[in-house]
Amino acid sequence: MSTVFLDNARKNHLPSSAPGMRIGLFGGSFNPPHQGHRMVSRQALKRLGLDAIWWLVTPGNPLKNNAELKPLSERIDAARALVDHPGVRITGFEAEHGFRYTFDTLEFLKTSLPDRKFVWIMGADNLVGFHQWERWQDIARMMPMAIYVRPGDARQAPFSQAATALSKHRVDESDAHGLANMPAPAWVYLHGIMSNLSSTQLRESQKT
Repeated sequence: MSTVFLDNARKNHLPSSAPGMRIGLFGGSFNPPHQGHRMVSRQALKRLGLDAIWWLVTPGNPLKNNAELKPLSERIDAARALVDHPGVRITGFEAEHGFRYTFDTLEFLKTSLPDRKFVWIMGADNLVGFHQWERWQDIARMMPMAIYVRPGDARQAPFSQAATALSKHRVDESDAHGLANMPAPAWVYLHGIMSNLSSTQLRESQKT
């Protein structure tokens, strides 16, 4: 069996974990991954009291134009080269299972690993359009969610359609450390260090 085949297989495996672990799930295209992603991970680990964060590098976003999407293997390699925290793990397992929507991914993880305490993590820009996601209300009922502030979305996100619909389930930021132990639906809006970096801007800069 070739070394390349084994390496690709490892990229599509779930990271190791143990019962009772509090695990943040940080999904995205990571096209390319950047320091902003790393910063959010470090902040989430600390603020949410997590044992680990898994970057779920998606095969493609059904709500975005994927014409400029680099191969999954390249994006995983770039993410692993960037991450330097032992609690952050990178996986492309969604492609292995043919998952297209976040709901399918999270349902699989909850069913396969029922004794882990998962938290879905996303930026405030995603909360703005969350109501357009496939089965977004079921996602909110499936596991607690942490929304991290993003430049330009700090005012709009907390009053978005999804945030308004889920307003009674919002957790005070001072209680964020216990979010993983809370029954869903429950979500927290985290303020903190912000990065102006975006994958879109980085791709555009590479063209010039």
